Amino acid sequence: MATPDIVVIGASAGGVQTLSELVSRLPADFAASIFVVSHIPPYSPSALPSVLARSGNLPATFGVDGDAILPGQIYVAPPDHHMMVEFDKVRVVRGPKENRFRPSIDPLFRSAAYAFGPRVIGIILSGMLDDGTAGLWLIKDRGGIAIVQEPEEALCPAMPQSVLNHVDVDYRLSISEIAQTLIHLIGASSLYDTEPRPISRQSEMLEG
Repeated sequence: MATPDIVVIGASAGGVQTLSELVSRLPADFAASIFVVSHIPPYSPSALPSVLARSGNLPATFGVDGDAILPGQIYVAPPDHHMMVEFDKVRVVRGPKENRFRPSIDPLFRSAAYAFGPRVIGIILSGMLDDGTAGLWLIKDRGGIAIVQEPEEALCPAMPQSVLNHVDVDYRLSISEIAQTLIHLIGASSLYDTEPRPISRQSEMLEG
């Protein structure tokens, strides 16, 4: 089975704090490439890459069209542009809005599913509406791993709950458990030694 090395993350309302907490728990030797789409108003300046870089041990930057895909790097979709991936590079384009957003989560997730198949881990965090649900379904369908933040923990539970309503996810976890699970799946070292606990969408809600 292919070792996952492409992590795609979608977030919206409440997502900046959640993303910061997640990356703060990843070690400096985390070997996967991370791609983040957070819904940003068009023409609005965004400090998300610098926020994520300050929060953790990994460098973060806005994706630039044609960038090489490097391990241990966080790529963030820039305002008013979709970010996607091809087999060896990042694509950033100003295509039509999807799900009322640009950047939108689904284009990133779709492109990752088609380019990398079972090498992909898709994650949906706090947010409104349902962007990312179709993309995460496709990641799962093409052999990737689907992870969703526990809705009761999310500041805005609509996006995680939409995923749970439509996708047979592999893991339904708190942010700390998502970080532990990523470290376990990617194979990086960590201060955390707790084995990840898969929770399907039919399982009971997490305690605490």
